[in-house]
Amino acid sequence: MGVIELKTSVPGPNSKTLAARREAVVPRGLSHATPVYVAHAQGACLEDVDGNRFLDFAGGIGSLNSGHRNAHVVAQLESQLQNFLHACASVTPYENYIRLAERLNRITPGKFPKKTLLVNTGAEAVENAVKIARAHTGRPGIIAFEDAFHGRTMMTLALTSKTHPYKAGFAPFPSDVYRIPYGYCYRCSYSLKYPSCDVYCARHLEDTFKRVVAAEDVAAIIAEPVLGEGGFVNPPPEFFRILMDICHKHGVLFIADEVQSGFGRTGKMFGSEHYGIEPDLIVTAKSLGGGLPLAAVTGRAEIMDGPGAGGLGGTFGGNPLSCAAANAVLDEFEKTNLLARANSIGQRFETRAREWKQRFDLIGDARGLGAMRAIELVKSRETREPAPEETRQITQYCYEHGLITITAGSYGNVIRLLVPLVVSDQQMDEGLDVLQAALASACEKRRPLAEAVTK
Repeated sequence: MGVIELKTSVPGPNSKTLAARREAVVPRGLSHATPVYVAHAQGACLEDVDGNRFLDFAGGIGSLNSGHRNAHVVAQLESQLQNFLHACASVTPYENYIRLAERLNRITPGKFPKKTLLVNTGAEAVENAVKIARAHTGRPGIIAFEDAFHGRTMMTLALTSKTHPYKAGFAPFPSDVYRIPYGYCYRCSYSLKYPSCDVYCARHLEDTFKRVVAAEDVAAIIAEPVLGEGGFVNPPPEFFRILMDICHKHGVLFIADEVQSGFGRTGKMFGSEHYGIEPDLIVTAKSLGGGLPLAAVTGRAEIMDGPGAGGLGGTFGGNPLSCAAANAVLDEFEKTNLLARANSIGQRFETRAREWKQRFDLIGDARGLGAMRAIELVKSRETREPAPEETRQITQYCYEHGLITITAGSYGNVIRLLVPLVVSDQQMDEGLDVLQAALASACEKRRPLAEAVTK
C-alpha cells in the first residue's frame, strides 16, 4: 500500500477554512505553493488538516534532508529543553555553539584553519559573509551571477537576479554589486556549446575586471555551486576552478552559497566538493538545522577575523535548540548512509527522467547532482521557449493527487526535487508515478492547441 491517501478533494474543507482565516490576517506578499495546510509530518510524508496524506518532494524548500521529525534530532531537542532555551551567545556563551562551530570547521572543504559564525537564516548568513569579505579586503565590490538567489533582505536582493516576484517594487538596493553570466549551458548567454566553448563564461571574468569593475575594487564573488531558485543548474566541471584561479590572482575572495546545495543534497556533503574547490567562505543554512532556523558562515580563520570585536552578532544567532538540532543532523551524516542515499535517489530520478524526455516533448532538459535534480519545461525544444503555464498545471496536478512539489527557474518553468533523503524506494517511485501522470496530463492538454496552430 502506498503512502498517498486522499480522503477529501485538495484542498479539503479544513484547509479552505484556514485559507480564509489566513487571507484576513496575513499579507498577500507571503504566497504559498500549495493550498495544503499541514498537521503532521514524518520522514518524507505529510498529513494535512483534513487527514489527507502526501509525499513531500519539497522538503521545506530543502531544509529537511535528514527528514521530518528525525528521531535523533527530536531526542537532542528534548535533551536541550531540559537545560535552557535561550541565553544569547553574545552574552553568556554555551558549549553546543562551540561544538557545532568545531564540526563545521572540520567538515567543510579546505584543510586550512577556519572559524564559524552562527546566525538565523541563509539571507543573514550571506549578509554577514559580505560584511566579512569587505572588512578583510577593504574593498566594496561584490560580483554575483545571473539566475542567482541569495535571499530577500536588501543586500541579498541586490545579489539576487530574478526580478519578479523577488525584487520588483523594493528598489533602491545597496550599491557596488555587479552581475555576470553563470555557466548555464542549456541557456548559454554567449550562444556557445560546451566543451568547444572552453568555458568562456568563466574566463570572461577577466574582461569584467577590465570593462565593468576594477579587480582591486572587488571584495568577493558569491556563487551557488548549483543554482537553487535559478533552476538547479550545475555548471561545467571546470567552471569554478577557473573562476577561483582568476579571483585569487587578483586578491578577490570566493564565497560559496551552499544554503540549498549543502548537507548531502548533491550526493556529497557540500556541492563545492564536486568541483574540487576550497572556497574562502562557505554559507550554509536550511538542512543544517534539521527543521529549525539556523545558518552559518564558515571560512578561513584570518578572513573571518576581519571584522572587529562586536562587529558580528545577533540576539538569536546560534540559538541553543538550533545548535542541538544541527549537531544531531551532523551525527546522522556520520552514522548513516544519507550521502549514498542522495546518489541513489538521483540515479532513480535520472532513469525516469531519461524515459520522460523521450516520451514528453515538454521536457527540454533534465539535470542535477545527487538528489538535487530538476526538469526544465519548454514549449518547443527547438526554440527552448519556457513553459511556465504547463509547469503550474503540473504542480497543481501533483498536489491534487498527493505529491507536494515546487518550481524554480528565472522563467518559472523548472520543477525541482527536494525530497528528504530518508525517502524509501517505494515512496520515491510512488511520487515519481504521480509526477509522470502530471506530465502526461499537461502534454495531453496542450496537444489540441498544437493541432489548432498546425491547421
